[in-house]
Amino acid sequence: MGIPGIANKHHYQFFTLPNGVRVVHRPIRTNVAHVGVFINAGTRDELEHENGLSHFIEHTLFKGTKKRRAYHILSRLEDVGGEINAYTSKEETCLYTTILYEHYERAIELMADITFNSTFPEKEIEKEKAVIMDEINSYNDSPAEKIYEDFESMVFGSHPLGQSILGTPEHLKTFNARHIKKFINRNYLPSEIVISSVGKMDARVLHELVEKNFSTIKAKAEKIERKKFKSYKPTERTEHKQTHQSHCMIGGIAYHASHKHKTALILLNNILGGPCMNSRLNMTVREKHGLAYNIESSYASYSDTGIASIYLGTEKNSFEKTLSLVMLELKKLRSTLLGTAQLKKAKQQLIGQISIAAESNHNLMQTMGKSMLLFDRIDSLEKVYKEIEKVSAKELMEVSRDIYDERKLSVLTYESK
Repeated sequence: MGIPGIANKHHYQFFTLPNGVRVVHRPIRTNVAHVGVFINAGTRDELEHENGLSHFIEHTLFKGTKKRRAYHILSRLEDVGGEINAYTSKEETCLYTTILYEHYERAIELMADITFNSTFPEKEIEKEKAVIMDEINSYNDSPAEKIYEDFESMVFGSHPLGQSILGTPEHLKTFNARHIKKFINRNYLPSEIVISSVGKMDARVLHELVEKNFSTIKAKAEKIERKKFKSYKPTERTEHKQTHQSHCMIGGIAYHASHKHKTALILLNNILGGPCMNSRLNMTVREKHGLAYNIESSYASYSDTGIASIYLGTEKNSFEKTLSLVMLELKKLRSTLLGTAQLKKAKQQLIGQISIAAESNHNLMQTMGKSMLLFDRIDSLEKVYKEIEKVSAKELMEVSRDIYDERKLSVLTYESK
């Protein structure tokens, strides 16, 4: 028999509070549990003068609530061997915990407290500004990381997706508790919150815990619709940097999270420059020619658009040759169908990677939360595998011609002085 108010599907359990907070739970037998609160608010939801505010809020949520000081927040789970952390992306903010399952109540109560009862003391805000300023400076000192952010800024331009997640020192200096509370009131709506749980917990007990701690938040009007990105224009830019290597990003606009060719692009990206050492770019540029220690491709999908890119770092005198090899690999993908054996191997590799990642319960909790936030559903692994198996060599070529058309590519280069 089912549990009233709790739906069961593909080993997952779902329920929604009257105020709109959604919960997804995956029961497991291990003693370690993972719980996350996912909020559909990130950098793209900031107004122009708020750049960096969603990330700043992620930091300051831990600095005190109506009943706890910063020390007590950090100690609440760490005193029992647990962990609490957070991250901000372009479209979401997430607070997540890892605990022994008997401390579920601690974790859920604490996350509700810091999400909705934080007081943002002015003294703590000023201290955290210095911490984030140091984070920005650290990021600026790493060209291999900063070029990703600068490339997105170049591709998306003045659109909110082009804004830095960390923000700028100029904006950071202006933030105060009033700015924070206005952003939270506008974006931290119960209907835009998902709680994701993986652990040895009965769904009825979990329902009671979540209801006790999250149902007191009143439902609010729907969130303001996000500004869609429509105006991509391929751009080439070179910046001269005091670096040992030259760094380069090549890419452009890609498919949104619900696009019919999204799975094909994920597979194509894995073939081109995914995490495995036998990717085409790694085999050609690093293994065959020894020109780059780090070369990789990536694909990030958002709710209404996406970005596909290739990163490489190499010696200045090897840069042109490395770039020509990359362009040659893209041309091969656009002009030559994968053979039956190649395609089968590529699919097996991606399915294997997904299966291994799913063995991590922390990764599973993250995937569940993001999926519910974006699609309001969880696809079974079997369905994911079937989608991969449906991809044909012809579709991969069509996607290559669309995404990696040279006329559509932007190029950002950090040229070493």
